Amino acid sequence: MLNVKQLYSTLDARLRPEDVAEMIVELMKNDLEIHELATLNKAANRSLKNSIYGYTSMLQTFGTATGAEKQIKKAVEIFKINEKENSGYQTTDKIEAFLNEVSPLIHKEVGQNNFKSDRLDKELRKLAGLDISKRSYNKKWRLLKRIEIRLHKFIHESKKIELQKIAKHGLSHTISFENFSSDLNTACFIAYFNARSNLRSVFTNQSQDKPFDEICEMLFNRCKRYAEETNWLAISYIYTDKDVLQHLADEQKGKLLGKWTVILEDISTFLEELWNQNDINRKTMAVKKGNDSTTWNNTAGAWNKARDNWINLMYALGLDSILEDLCFGKVMRLMAADVIAWHLSSGGKIDPNTEVWNIVPLPWEVFQERVFCNKEMIVNACKKAGIDPEKSGWITPRTHGVSQFRPTPELVHGVTVSNPFLAKILRQNKYFSGKL
Repeated sequence: MLNVKQLYSTLDARLRPEDVAEMIVELMKNDLEIHELATLNKAANRSLKNSIYGYTSMLQTFGTATGAEKQIKKAVEIFKINEKENSGYQTTDKIEAFLNEVSPLIHKEVGQNNFKSDRLDKELRKLAGLDISKRSYNKKWRLLKRIEIRLHKFIHESKKIELQKIAKHGLSHTISFENFSSDLNTACFIAYFNARSNLRSVFTNQSQDKPFDEICEMLFNRCKRYAEETNWLAISYIYTDKDVLQHLADEQKGKLLGKWTVILEDISTFLEELWNQNDINRKTMAVKKGNDSTTWNNTAGAWNKARDNWINLMYALGLDSILEDLCFGKVMRLMAADVIAWHLSSGGKIDPNTEVWNIVPLPWEVFQERVFCNKEMIVNACKKAGIDPEKSGWITPRTHGVSQFRPTPELVHGVTVSNPFLAKILRQNKYFSGKL
């Protein structure tokens, strides 16, 4: 029988909303009114269990970073270490602890990895009491260096995956099980909205579907109806709407604001690193050969998500006057040249938000106080680009309507395909990937 713990496990996955809706039906069918069940069944009836195909070609998890288990297993063998337990070495702390414990065995300083200058010569090895051959010493030294390199790659890949999650669903993957499970209405809204937020982008010259659909609205209305039981703090980790934040104490909102500020600072540092590594055409934001568009777009999405939450909390706390002195701009994603051409050929034009992005200072420069940017500067840039600074979310909390539920399409590099088997074949043969 399904339980709330299984629903909780979806927060760190990418299940289709239809499959999460089916789980919610099973958990709540005795509590739902007829019209609520009918609304939920719009999605649940299209779950994989109820599908003629019974599977999806799309991954239902986020990526995972590879730790140093392979390298450390070899080190255990070479150094002849008796491990108390197999720790897996899939966390930064465990890998660092291993390096700090083993490196002193050959008098190697962690972080000192220059093969010419950082190794001990024969005399120094003798003074250090290392009674091993040069070949054995070098082998161990190189292996520890490889573990350090693996650690840095692991940290980098872990950060990229974390930012991808934030870009999609905010902080829902960090909600504790205790808070999630404290109220069933809360849990069901968070789980379904999380699944909707995690949907992949569709290759189109139109705007993407908004995640807050009619089923989200129904589940959220239940939270409002039973407001006393609802865990509003848990919901605020994925949905910082004013209807949510009004239920939080100022202290809770303040801590949440601090959390998002730290995240913004961290993202801004990573954005600057990516900006310097990639030759990005700021004027058009069109992808050029050599651009790491996936990492840039995920990081830009994380920045914009964090920024939206930061602004929402500023207004909820009555601190929006701070924006008169300090305000960060959005970050534009990179667009494929064919999408831009498609958009222009169908009567559209380059997103006017890109023009604002070109006028206002880069966010990381503002965060580091290298340049000045405030609300007035952003408002003027928006007016010059012909967009409303408030409705577009540049200076005020972003508003949204309620979208109609649409079945989740099978996608191959953003292109809709009729069924999962065909999608699998097209993906295997690199259709729509630009690599044919």
